[in-house]
Amino acid sequence: MSTVQRDMIRMLSCILAAALAAACADDAPATADAPFQVEDSAGVRIVTYEETPAPEPAFRLSTEPRYRHGANPGDYAFQGIGVGRLFPDGSAVVSDEWASELVVIARDGAAYEVLATDGEGPGEVSYVDAMFVLGGDGVLAADPLLGRVTIFAGGSVASTTDLRRFIGVGVVGVGPSGALLLATTTRRMGTETDWVSGHMARFDMETGAIDTVAAYDFKPPIPSGMDWDPIEAVGEVTVATGQFVHTRSDRPEVTWRLQDGTVTQIVRWRAEPTLLTEELLGPIEAVLRTGIRMHDPELSDDRLAEATRQNMAAYHAGIGRPLPLFGSPFADAAGRVWLPSYRAGGELKSAPPYIVIAPDGEWLGTVEAPPRFRILDVAGGLVLGVELDDVDVESVVVYELLGG
Repeated sequence: MSTVQRDMIRMLSCILAAALAAACADDAPATADAPFQVEDSAGVRIVTYEETPAPEPAFRLSTEPRYRHGANPGDYAFQGIGVGRLFPDGSAVVSDEWASELVVIARDGAAYEVLATDGEGPGEVSYVDAMFVLGGDGVLAADPLLGRVTIFAGGSVASTTDLRRFIGVGVVGVGPSGALLLATTTRRMGTETDWVSGHMARFDMETGAIDTVAAYDFKPPIPSGMDWDPIEAVGEVTVATGQFVHTRSDRPEVTWRLQDGTVTQIVRWRAEPTLLTEELLGPIEAVLRTGIRMHDPELSDDRLAEATRQNMAAYHAGIGRPLPLFGSPFADAAGRVWLPSYRAGGELKSAPPYIVIAPDGEWLGTVEAPPRFRILDVAGGLVLGVELDDVDVESVVVYELLGG
């Protein structure tokens, strides 16, 4: 086992122990703003809120960012930012999906280094869809197109693990023992009545052993008569301080599991879904048209209009249906779970507010993000994200996280 991996195991074990200690603390009393009940059922902590809580947010983003990188002379020119992570010293590593590169940005945003370039050789990447910081400067990058994970340390390759035998799963986190935590990412054919199941698994990079530890609702049935559903709910898995966290976006519920699949906590609340209306379709159509043009710049105006019309037909057919309650969740370095509000048709170039739930199930409020800003990571009192300017140029931006 390398020094980087040993450091990673020690760090994650300490974080997990702190999170579990918080989960075992005294139950929080009910308040006027967020009455809730806490039960223990066969060792599972169940936190139930009578309504959608509306407390004052426990924290907020600073008014001005610590830095922006991407639009200034001498900055890295991002083509399409994918995932990103903060290092303990405040520097960051970000993937450029279109250029197939990994970029490390200095803690003050003034300089950058390219950690990995496009290719199939050692230390090269194709499409990185997940990254995790290991220790001080270690980075684990998961590349599903190349079917491998690469660990970088000190700016060079420390190890590479082949994942090509795993079809339809992706890396969602790293367990406290250093194992990779995996979850289903590719849809399988389902029925018109039943959800398609996904699976959570634990993979030991040293021994090559893999254990499937739990199943979950992954994809809903496709509505009758439709080839695809543009506003479907979905089951997703993220990892918070070494535990699987599962959500289903049509249910106001979050479930925590240990890496062996054991359920430890469930948080539930009541929520009324928003219905898809005609008013929401205008911005959806604009974003869809822009996306089609981006993927095929040579498309004629008539073909563009027809492609847009065909894709919008599914949205028009969904008017009146409930929208998912939230978008794709993620967890921060402190184990808090962030649930972005759902936006039909994608982000629509505007940042949604984020519901934040503590590791022990406490509702920490709704955090507003700046306009045209998408959060990538939260760690060490900082928030890393992507910001679009008025001409849609992407920059990496870091804000301070203020408050509790």
